[in-house]
Amino acid sequence: MKRITFYLDFVSPYAWLAFERLPDVLEGLSYSVAYKPVLLGALLHQHGNPGPAGIAPKREWTYRHVTWQGHALGIALHMPTCHPFNPLPLLRLSLACSDDGLINRFVAGTVLRHVWQGGHDALDAGRLAALADELAEQIRPGQDAGSERPKALLRANTEAAQAAGVFGVPAFEVDGKLFWGLDGLPMLRAYLEGDDWFAGPEGDARWAAPAMLASGLQKG
Repeated sequence: MKRITFYLDFVSPYAWLAFERLPDVLEGLSYSVAYKPVLLGALLHQHGNPGPAGIAPKREWTYRHVTWQGHALGIALHMPTCHPFNPLPLLRLSLACSDDGLINRFVAGTVLRHVWQGGHDALDAGRLAALADELAEQIRPGQDAGSERPKALLRANTEAAQAAGVFGVPAFEVDGKLFWGLDGLPMLRAYLEGDDWFAGPEGDARWAAPAMLASGLQKG
């Protein structure tokens, strides 16, 4: 059985779509998933990337396209009233349900649905309180979104993701290989199935080749 680490931030609509698609895409395979919340903004900042929401025309297109993707995939996706927003309260609340920085599928799905279904304000105080109530049985004794331990777990998760080369979410790590994005799911399945493209020394060389490819652009 392969173990997949699913890096996610609840602010990402693609994380929501990938969360919903993952069981269908990997149907019939033997695997387990560890859901690891990280701060997307820190990953983007590390590489000087403003993200789709940082470029006005791309922001509009991203929201239009992701809404269509939800429609095309049969996954309910409604943009929250404000986006992007600061996801820290949601990330920390999810990690109040964790001892080791990982959360289960129930917690991940509950928080993602809070953001991406209904078209509401993800940070509305009343809705956050209701979300905490919904997760009450999962929250560790003495913990909440404002506790120091969830904050420390989020920092550790994000730093580990940065060290592993995660540059965005959703990202999936298995056997030290990273697969990025909703459209990376078919490639992830191919790897888990043992596709010849990945096999042996030639497969290792294919995987490593992009890192060796010279850039034709001058820096500075």
